[in-house]
Amino acid sequence: MTSVNNEPATSGLAAARKAMIDSQLRVSGVNADLVRERMGAVPREDFVPSSARGIAYMDRAIPLGNGRFLAAPLVQGRMLEEADPQPSDRVLLVDGGSGYMAELLRPVVGELEVVSPQEALEKSRKKGDFTLLLIDGAIEQLPETLSVRLGEGARVVTGIVAAGLTRLAIGRKVAGEISLLPLAEIGIPVLPEFAKPKSWSF
Repeated sequence: MTSVNNEPATSGLAAARKAMIDSQLRVSGVNADLVRERMGAVPREDFVPSSARGIAYMDRAIPLGNGRFLAAPLVQGRMLEEADPQPSDRVLLVDGGSGYMAELLRPVVGELEVVSPQEALEKSRKKGDFTLLLIDGAIEQLPETLSVRLGEGARVVTGIVAAGLTRLAIGRKVAGEISLLPLAEIGIPVLPEFAKPKSWSF
């Protein structure tokens, strides 16, 4: 039986949030205090359709509609740990469609600008001095429209797609160029806006 104020459902989700940290993040080596604190404080169920609230903490990506997904907890935990956000950071976040990563970041960085994948492809007149770029999804190529918005030495955390596989990747802007280093193979929702142009072959 559920109560009028929905307390059993709420406590059940809080228990699922704790289990996510203990049985998904910790056992996979994601142990940074900041990651555990933020993912323990932000309710994932608030960032999925109401029909999916009960599975918000499962180790899987959750469809949001319109081809968008909330990545599995381990994906966003790994991204946040690799990003190592600081109070001095000016962060540019390409949102994967849920708003969840923005909520994880907002209280722990100096400035946060959130853009959609479509907006990320548009030219911006804003000064390029972001210190961290985080892309909440996997891309085939990093567009120049994002690169120019980063300051020298800026860090980059994203997913990348290669040969049909997705991997977590990190990088840094050095001498105006960004090189990405693939890390672990992990299932990351793909952002089709960042696909490479298809070439014809005969």
